Amino acid sequence: MKDIVYLDNSATTKPCKEAVEYMNKAMCDSWGNPSSLHTIGITAEDILISCKEACAKALSSRPDEIYFTSGGTEANNIAINGALLARAKQGNRIVTTAIEHPSVAEVINSFEAKGFEVIRLSPQADGKISIEDLRCAITKSTILVSIMLVNNEIGTIQPVKEASAFIKEVGAPAILHCDAVQAFGKLPVRPSALGVDLLTASGHKIHGPKGIGLLYKRKGLHLPALTFGGGQQENLRPGTEPTPLIASLEGAVRALPATATQLKKMSELNAYAKKQLAATGIVTFNSPEDALPYIINISVPGYRSETLLHFLDAQGIYVSSGSACAKGGQSPTLDALKLDKKRIDSALRISFSRDNTPEDIDRLCDALLRATQKLKRA
Repeated sequence: MKDIVYLDNSATTKPCKEAVEYMNKAMCDSWGNPSSLHTIGITAEDILISCKEACAKALSSRPDEIYFTSGGTEANNIAINGALLARAKQGNRIVTTAIEHPSVAEVINSFEAKGFEVIRLSPQADGKISIEDLRCAITKSTILVSIMLVNNEIGTIQPVKEASAFIKEVGAPAILHCDAVQAFGKLPVRPSALGVDLLTASGHKIHGPKGIGLLYKRKGLHLPALTFGGGQQENLRPGTEPTPLIASLEGAVRALPATATQLKKMSELNAYAKKQLAATGIVTFNSPEDALPYIINISVPGYRSETLLHFLDAQGIYVSSGSACAKGGQSPTLDALKLDKKRIDSALRISFSRDNTPEDIDRLCDALLRATQKLKRA
């Protein structure tokens, strides 16, 4: 695929060289079952140990706090289901936001249907959850607080650390869960500094493969088993571990650039993109100024997102209309912001990776201008 402009990195990223090399080596040289006690099994087990160490270093945590899953969705399901089952006798209130990823929102919906009280905090105009609303929502009957660190559609950074402080202040029995899928590898993500008990991340958002994710579980926190098998990963996620995918995750984690350096680069690219997009005169910005610089959500009033996507696709330029998991459905985040329906219907999400350049932005802006000249207004 030559001469493409890929700006849909919040949906998935291109696997990096290191991720591919680590996977190939594991498949060819370390294909044993990591539970086997012979040399080939022990070699496979070494991959698990090495990846746990790499992930723990990236999170400033302990290797025995890292568990491998099939991705962010499974990690979120294990975390939320396990947390609510663990605390069900101590209360029935769940505090979350109205802008969570479906892998969080739908699990919580299922518990609401069972009679749990759910408080969904709506974002303010800047896309952030009100600190005061969060404080008031957490009571002594709260058993779970689940807040994403970075919103996957507009890039807002949410007050996770403050939630931890409020739980302690109230004396609630709540477990604090954080979906950090869009933050891991882009921001300094340290569970101990955030005060979270559970945190999730995904390999394919950081130039690793699809099919592998991780769950951080604070040492000492017990979650009941949800699935049963051979007892792997302390019964939290039993089943033969996929060593090639785990090896590939390690490759991606070890290839992550220094966070401060990369943030500076992305901030510069973000500023350039906003300047060039604003200069077109056809764009309205939906992301706030202080959002994670990897994501810019815009609207092109008068032109439907789907029509723009097809036009850009034909030019070899790839963006999205929002979360890939929504499959073209209306954005729950922009809806929660109470934006005008026409503005929502014309929204595009531009999301960067370390592979993007200012030239990619120039091509996008030129294509958007051509689109408004050639396409009929909605």
